[in-house]
Amino acid sequence: MTDGTPRGVDEIRRAIDENRAEPEGAARNARAERLTEEAERAGDRPLLIDALFNLLVAYNYSSESDKKFVPFARALTMWDQDPADFDEFAAHSLHWYFKWVSSGMLDQPHIPLAAIEKWQGEMAHRYRLAGYSERAVRQGEFRIARHIGDQPRAEQAYAAWQSADRDRMSDCHACELHLQGAWQAHLGQDAEALESWRPVLGGELTCAHEPHAVLASSLLPLLRLGRTDEARAHHLRGYRMVRTMESMRASVAQHIEFCALTGNEARGLEILAQHAAYFTATGDPDSLMDYLSATALLTARLRALGHAEQQLPGPDGTLWTAAALHEHAAAQALDLAGRFDRRNGTGTVSAAVRERMARGPLLAALPLGVRAPRLTATATTDPETAPAAGSPEPDVAALVAEARRLTESGSPHAQAAWAAVDGAADATGTPLDAGTRAEVADHAGMAAVEEPERSAALFARAAELFEEADAPGEAAACRARGGHARVLAGDTAGGLAAVEEQCALLRILQAEGHASVRQLTGALLLRSRALVQCARDADVRDQALAAAAEQAAEAAELCERHPGDPRLAARQADATAMLGRFAAGRGDHDAAIGLLTRAAGLYHLAERPWYAADPESVLAELSLRHGEPADTVRHGLAALDHGGDLLEPPHRAHLHLLVAQASSTLGDHEAAADHALDASQWADQAGDSDGSGATARLVFGGALRHLGRTAEAVAVLESVLPDLVRGHGEGDVVQARWWLAECQLDLGEAREAAEQFLLAAGIAEGWEDPHDHAMLAHLAADALSRAPGLTGEAVSAYARAEELWRGIGDPHAVIRTQRARGWLELRSGRGGPAAARPLMDAAVETASSALAAAPAGSDAAVGLRVDLADSYRQTAELLVHACDGPPAEDPSAVPAYDEAVVLADLAAAALEPLGGTGRDRRTAATLLAGWLELDLARTESAAARARSVTAEYADVAGRVPEQRRDEAASLLESARGS
Repeated sequence: MTDGTPRGVDEIRRAIDENRAEPEGAARNARAERLTEEAERAGDRPLLIDALFNLLVAYNYSSESDKKFVPFARALTMWDQDPADFDEFAAHSLHWYFKWVSSGMLDQPHIPLAAIEKWQGEMAHRYRLAGYSERAVRQGEFRIARHIGDQPRAEQAYAAWQSADRDRMSDCHACELHLQGAWQAHLGQDAEALESWRPVLGGELTCAHEPHAVLASSLLPLLRLGRTDEARAHHLRGYRMVRTMESMRASVAQHIEFCALTGNEARGLEILAQHAAYFTATGDPDSLMDYLSATALLTARLRALGHAEQQLPGPDGTLWTAAALHEHAAAQALDLAGRFDRRNGTGTVSAAVRERMARGPLLAALPLGVRAPRLTATATTDPETAPAAGSPEPDVAALVAEARRLTESGSPHAQAAWAAVDGAADATGTPLDAGTRAEVADHAGMAAVEEPERSAALFARAAELFEEADAPGEAAACRARGGHARVLAGDTAGGLAAVEEQCALLRILQAEGHASVRQLTGALLLRSRALVQCARDADVRDQALAAAAEQAAEAAELCERHPGDPRLAARQADATAMLGRFAAGRGDHDAAIGLLTRAAGLYHLAERPWYAADPESVLAELSLRHGEPADTVRHGLAALDHGGDLLEPPHRAHLHLLVAQASSTLGDHEAAADHALDASQWADQAGDSDGSGATARLVFGGALRHLGRTAEAVAVLESVLPDLVRGHGEGDVVQARWWLAECQLDLGEAREAAEQFLLAAGIAEGWEDPHDHAMLAHLAADALSRAPGLTGEAVSAYARAEELWRGIGDPHAVIRTQRARGWLELRSGRGGPAAARPLMDAAVETASSALAAAPAGSDAAVGLRVDLADSYRQTAELLVHACDGPPAEDPSAVPAYDEAVVLADLAAAALEPLGGTGRDRRTAATLLAGWLELDLARTESAAARARSVTAEYADVAGRVPEQRRDEAASLLESARGS
């Protein structure tokens, strides 16, 4: 008590009940300790027993589980002194907690094995005396045998456990199935384990710690069976469930292990950072050993990837290098394992820890869809790919022939082939003629496009060599490429002049037969691209773009005059694709679609489908922008298919994202989820400099939400929100918070959902269209109304939403807020019926006024009639709920019931003009009035109402009519029996 007055027995008992509902952790433990002291001072032995059990439970589900033995021993002593102090529930609890103490001793290496076996025997004796089955006893024996590695005894105990009858002392079915499946997985029976866990994973069997633990235990079996999608889902769903529970440290370790074995080391580090206190919580040595061994596995992976010096959060709240933390965690894990083994007289625990820490990856990479850039290995020489000593010298002539073949076919691998020629010539000292050296330099210049100054120098050298080789057309083409490189390097005027000079020269050379159409058109397209660069200057933008388009059109026309040449068909495709982009840029959608489609077709005609990916990508983008999602999917998938492995990670990410967004619009949320996940993976590989990874994760979270995979969606949306807040528009942030709040409501997290709705509403408040702001404010009020202890906040939120809906002019929404406030006032007990009734009357008035103003027979009028009828009906229901009982039990309720009958009739009358459209609601109101009249002992009137409903549906089939007929029959039977 705040004034120092000791609390009474009832107050202490209430405080104990409240403490049981508090979150796991040191704060709950401390309160339980104080309450035990208070109960002891109160001198009430049953109260002290209750307090001891509360303390035992608090310790058991915390990092101080080693302290649970003391309160249990005290309670057991009190039982032996006088069992009469224990009521039926306390007696049951004492025997129930015996299991916890017996099995908990296994987790403490300082407790001798003989003592554990003695307690196991004591438990068996007391269970027999109490008349309980041997099931829990044999389960305890199985735990001992499995822990010490006594396989025959474990198998025998397991069989005895399974064959014994379930009774009140058996673990909850979900927990039993977890242990059974864990044993099957230990024996290598992964499929059988997952089948055992199926009722828990499917939500049929749950408890305070399941499916939390089963989700973690299922991760590696799923990976070993190749069921990677399920493994991802179980990680996303499961980690969120255990992250705040001190007693689930072993499950957190399993999630870290999963990350370490699936290429998600960075995700593992994020989890590690959230649980730094787990390194020093020594109350449960067994789960500490699990956590340390998982940490050692993760840090071993970091070292293997070349990140030994990565800074990580470790013990004592300080930063450690990955290498140092690995050495520490491995040593500590093995030290604990050794203590267990010395206690047990076996080497089982140490062997298991070593095996766990030495595990290799099960997958190179498993995309998770949550924010965590993937760590990559540092560059090292792979002994499997390094040239072997004594290997034969490369055949330079063969390499040159292959490089020319790839160049002729337009292969994107041609540049690498010419680089191989250069390397082989250097390695063997093979001289190359001027023409070949020119080809090498030319392709090196193309490969150096990201370094335009170096690229320009290489093209200049190639031009000199082509001149030496008497190939003036190729020399001019190289100089044109060099001019374009200068433009990219920033020398716009000089580079453009150089390109134009070579275009003029190539026209002459081509007319004289010393240059090809391919060389000339290539230079023309380079000039077009250079002009596009010039268009960045706003003063010459229109002129430059017009000239660029004209140049591309000339190139396309020149190519079209020479059909049958695949290389010219590809060049024509290049030009046509450029024209398509120009059309898109000036807003000519139809022309852009036609040109880009033709370009893609020309690439296929030229047997260069990989280049078709570029125009197909633009087609996908344009289609999405113009509200053509089906075409977006078609073009995007084509681009992914044709581009294949040649697409760079940013390009792949963009295409997958386009397909994901379009699939979502089409309602194909499975495809949206798959492509959004792929998009996030490729964006992460590319460094996600443009934020597309965050956009992809937003789409992924939304798709999971629509698929009903709520727990996964929450994990993804929570992860992506920080990125969206930092670098995305308000619309994305609001959408993420909206989806997240809906998911949290589905998971029963009403308070958290309300916070997200309110944050989203705060953003939308400044938007030009006020509808989203009002809707989010209303949804926040709905969430607050479902959160315990927040009734006052909910009423205020509904009042705010009502104000916003009035400003918009939406009477339907205003009515909903008024009715919601009325019910809250009644249920909260704050204002009671006196505060609730005026709000319901206001809803009736709002509906009546809006109906009078609506055009007769309009859709608006129909909706308002329904609103009016619902408001009458809900007011009737509210009046009845406000009574202490029906009139037969509380005669003072008669006036309220009388008025409720009138209101139900008004509801039915309001719907009469709607005919068949309003029949179902109207008959519901009639039946409500009938039941109320039955409570008022007006049996004939109630029966007449029932008969009228039966007649109403005499010739109508369907689910609702059947329900109405059944209810009418029930009302009629009740009336006859009264």
